[in-house]
Amino acid sequence: MKLLRNVLVLFLAIYLMPALASAGYWYIKDRPANWREADWSSAGILPKPKDAPEATIHIFSAATGGMKGAVASHAWIVTKEANAMAYNRYDKVGWGKPVRRNAYLPDAYWYSNTPRLVASLSGDEAARLIPKIETAIAAYPYSKPGAYRIWPGPNSNTFVAHVLRSVPELGVVLPPDAVGRDYLPDGRLFAIDADGRDMHATLYGLLGISAGVRSGLELHVMGLVAGVDFARPAIKIPAIGRVGI
Repeated sequence: MKLLRNVLVLFLAIYLMPALASAGYWYIKDRPANWREADWSSAGILPKPKDAPEATIHIFSAATGGMKGAVASHAWIVTKEANAMAYNRYDKVGWGKPVRRNAYLPDAYWYSNTPRLVASLSGDEAARLIPKIETAIAAYPYSKPGAYRIWPGPNSNTFVAHVLRSVPELGVVLPPDAVGRDYLPDGRLFAIDADGRDMHATLYGLLGISAGVRSGLELHVMGLVAGVDFARPAIKIPAIGRVGI
């Protein structure tokens, strides 16, 4: 009984309290009532394509709409080949054909929430990796209508996390509030990134662990992530995000 009590106290302190604190803030925060009232315009983060001739890759994440935004974010991928006159944006959404190309502006607000750059790459390395990203997107197994589940996955973050695992040269994992990133495709319980430097074990996105160069050490409970990043020193707090050390 003492062990069980200690486990419950740790769960409350590490996972539940941050989520409740974020929910309280989100409840009083001024935000759009629905998607029609939300701002979907460019946040002005990316330069015009003609002003940045190099090949580029960007991974974005932004808090999602409604009360879900208190604990969850939406991620997407943006690429531009060298000398291209437009960016390509890839998202997975919950209606129609799930994987969308250029359904939104590349750096648009998401439900009025400002995007944050998770990763950015340019030049020859970006040019080399764009075909690998496109291959990973084409291989994503949940790309047909109906292949979306908001929790525990597969959702928008499951899609982007699949690409990041398939192209580990991008060098990042999604932030702790990217609920669904730990759901492994095809119902797998275990996966190792393409370069062998990160491993993931999960019970269908409900309980799991990730460890490695990019993940650091993470514990996943019901889609919430807590952990420590050693390569880029930070603590990962559920619903809150990364806090640099």
